This record gives sequence, structure tokens and C-alpha cells, in this order.
Amino acid sequence: MPGFSSPPNPQAYYQQVWEIVRQIPRGRVATYGQVAKMLPPPMGVEIEAYNAFGARWVGGAMAACPDDVPWQRVINSQGKISERPGAERQRQLLEEEGIDFVKDKVDLKKYGWKGLGNDNVEQPSLF
Repeated sequence: MPGFSSPPNPQAYYQQVWEIVRQIPRGRVATYGQVAKMLPPPMGVEIEAYNAFGARWVGGAMAACPDDVPWQRVINSQGKISERPGAERQRQLLEEEGIDFVKDKVDLKKYGWKGLGNDNVEQPSLF
């Protein structure tokens, strides 16, 4: 399996990532891998390679995103903010959106975004 440090066409891939991340509602988070799975592998990239590298590519997209992308809503698969410059700011922004941390972790079952087409809003019971 060839190694890919970035997608074949990074800008096109990043645009797709940003469109998905823009849809994550306030007060919800998604993981890098979850976002990657919402996109097909780029042309010429085998599914196995994409599964191995897609989450990293999403991380690259988040590092390069424009101001209108809510980058803070993408965290790692452990429910943590990845160690890097800006990590404290990310936690602050998420807390301002009402996301609670237990130590350094977000409860993905409680705050995780279910993906495109799912609004994560509990419907009131009629009975």
C-alpha cells in the first residue's frame, strides 16, 4: 500500500471536508475519521489506503481551513482534542458551545454528531 502524505488534489479534498464540517451543528463534535468516512476516496486512491490516511488528511484540512469553518468541532476518536498549538482555544470554543469535558475528554455518545441528514435533536414523545 503506497503512503500518502496528502490527498492527490489537496485543495479539492479540503473543500469537500470543509463543506461537511460546516454542517456540524453548534454543541456537537465529529471525529477526523468520521468526517473522512463521509467522503469517497479521491480518484486513484485505493479504499485501504484511504482508510489508513483519510483521518490525517481531514486533520490537514482543519489546519488549513478558512475562518467560516467551525474547526473546533472536529476532535480525535478518543473524544479528545489533539495536542498542538491552539488546543486550549479549541477547548474554550467547545465549552462556549455547551460541550462539557470530563478531564480532557468529550462524551462522544452525548455530543457526537450522527452525520449528514441527522439533526441530533431528540423528538418529544407524543404519549
